[in-house]
Amino acid sequence: MRRPSAVGAMGGESGRDYTIREFTPEDLSRVMWINRTCLPENYPAFFFMEHYRHYPKSFLVAERGGQVVGYVMCRVEYGLSNLGVGLAKKGHIISIAVVPEARGRGIGKALMVRALKALREHYSVDEYYLEVRVSNAVAINLYRKLGFRPVKVLRGYYLDGEDAYLMAMRASELKTSDT
Repeated sequence: MRRPSAVGAMGGESGRDYTIREFTPEDLSRVMWINRTCLPENYPAFFFMEHYRHYPKSFLVAERGGQVVGYVMCRVEYGLSNLGVGLAKKGHIISIAVVPEARGRGIGKALMVRALKALREHYSVDEYYLEVRVSNAVAINLYRKLGFRPVKVLRGYYLDGEDAYLMAMRASELKTSDT
């Protein structure tokens, strides 16, 4: 199996000590472990592999010290725009997680930026959207910095009954600076 070329930040670039690359099937068990460890919403192996088969450019992992420490998984959908009237080609951020010991290093942001760019450049999406727990202030803050805004509250969205924000942004508005 080919190993995708790593793009990112080993060592020198801004002092980062991780690499962002495309997911490969060899990463599946570690990605599933991260999903189960970090998130209450878990998915079976076939779900991850379907996203890999259909949207490989936007299914990314972060490696640090030779080990996968985070991932982001996305897909493309067609439907009513979350930002206005009409139909849109939408990049849906399905799941993102970083292990606790690797947080605070910019890995989540780097995964998101690379995935959003891939959705725009390889799949030509018009807009992006995601769901996030209303209690997840850290994630909401990151998404706002990238340009997402809450467009709707999804009542009782999660299995435990917690509400979610549906956050969205136009692909043309992607912010990648450190502001």
